[in-house]
Amino acid sequence: MSLELKQSLRMTQQLVMTPQLQQAIKLLQLSRMELVELVRTEMTENPLLEDSGDAEEDRPAEGASPAEQEEVEAAPQPKEPDRSEEVKGEEGQNEIDWDQYLEHYQLQGHTAPSNRGLADEDLPGYEATLTKKGDLVDHLVWQLRLSHFTPEEEQVAMLIIGNLDPDGYFKMPSVEGEPEETAQRDPLVRVAFEAGVGLEFAEKVLKKVQTLDPVGVAARDLRECLLLQVRFLNADTPEIVAIVERHLKHLESKNYQAVARDLKVPLEEVVKAVRLISRLEPKPGRAFTGEEAQYITPDVYVHKMGDRYVTVLNDDGLSKLRISGMYRAALKNGDAGKAKEYIQDKLRSAVWLIRSIHQRQRTIYKVTESIVKFQREFLDKGIAHLKPLILRDVAEDIGMHESTVSRVTTNKYVHTPQGIYELKFFFNSAINRTGGDEIASEAVKNHIKQIVAAEDPKHPHSDQRIVELLRGQGIEIARRTVAKYREVLGILPSSKRKKYF
Repeated sequence: MSLELKQSLRMTQQLVMTPQLQQAIKLLQLSRMELVELVRTEMTENPLLEDSGDAEEDRPAEGASPAEQEEVEAAPQPKEPDRSEEVKGEEGQNEIDWDQYLEHYQLQGHTAPSNRGLADEDLPGYEATLTKKGDLVDHLVWQLRLSHFTPEEEQVAMLIIGNLDPDGYFKMPSVEGEPEETAQRDPLVRVAFEAGVGLEFAEKVLKKVQTLDPVGVAARDLRECLLLQVRFLNADTPEIVAIVERHLKHLESKNYQAVARDLKVPLEEVVKAVRLISRLEPKPGRAFTGEEAQYITPDVYVHKMGDRYVTVLNDDGLSKLRISGMYRAALKNGDAGKAKEYIQDKLRSAVWLIRSIHQRQRTIYKVTESIVKFQREFLDKGIAHLKPLILRDVAEDIGMHESTVSRVTTNKYVHTPQGIYELKFFFNSAINRTGGDEIASEAVKNHIKQIVAAEDPKHPHSDQRIVELLRGQGIEIARRTVAKYREVLGILPSSKRKKYF
């Protein structure tokens, strides 16, 4: 066996993930808000990036290369300032009308602010007048300060309020090494121990805290929460108290006959009691923990112009980036000095960012145009006419890879004549029809929703009955698929949808 060295040539192809390519891929999957934040950060860190605001700045610098002149058209041009009232002459431009300023100051400087006499454009925007919703702890502490609590009671009350969960229930977190069941069994014991008071005193303070708004707050379980509300309404009859204390499981399954047999009362009395209990609030803190509304800004608009649909990118709010003319001139004239290498590095980074954003916008436009072509019936007639569509269909149509289409449709929204939808919404699996055609899964979900909405609340449809009704509409679907879609839509089973009153 002999060892020898040989030289050979071999041609191979491989994809190298350069930092620039990684940045371009990252930009594709960013949402609109994330892109705005990234552009703002890049403008702060890169001095060669600037937001071209004036028409004069949009003119390319003399001698600039095409790569340096490229810019993202990510925002409409701002309006020209009104120069009708501009003072003519060099001296007049720099002077201030002090008489008018002092007169305005004397009128408003020492008076309460008022909106009288102000034009609409001078008033703050509606979003500037919104205030943050107070949380449950602040609401209870505010009441605590106005109530008659001694300093010792206030200390215990603050411990109780500080250990309320988002739903308003009094539950102590478990300490290290302690089972969670032990901590939740009687949280008042822990509070009394931490405050250095007796259990009876802590129980007395808890009852005072439970009288605060919202009614039912600081309860240790659902039964105590409902009983507090029943007593507040003076509706604590023996039947209602017994139902809350012993038959919540039967109420959940709507097994009212079992409740009537156990209490030895007519079914009508049980239904009457359940009607009152159903109006109680099982989560008193819900009103203070609701998530604030999230407003969606579409990335692209689809408008109907006559018989065709026009796709328009939403450039509002995005900066129009360009390369700073000052640094370009410094490089061209050789004035950069020792900073030349730094400026060239930042220049390459800025140009690549501008190109990446431009490419992102073009890709979103192409994908939306393709979706509009495939889903024209949906745009014309609504969700019942949504067609099955997969990423490969759009990728082959625009000549891109499926992964690129997937990134582009993530967290992107389109405004259509039928409403605002995420681009992912238009990609659905297919469900067979009896005639051999196919229908999108989202359209089937919409049919199920309509069937449940039109059913008799006292005799709701079972999943098998929904299958039969869909088959009558020419849609072949299995019962387990109906159950899966029903759960996705948040629709309860027929046994829990049934209403007795």
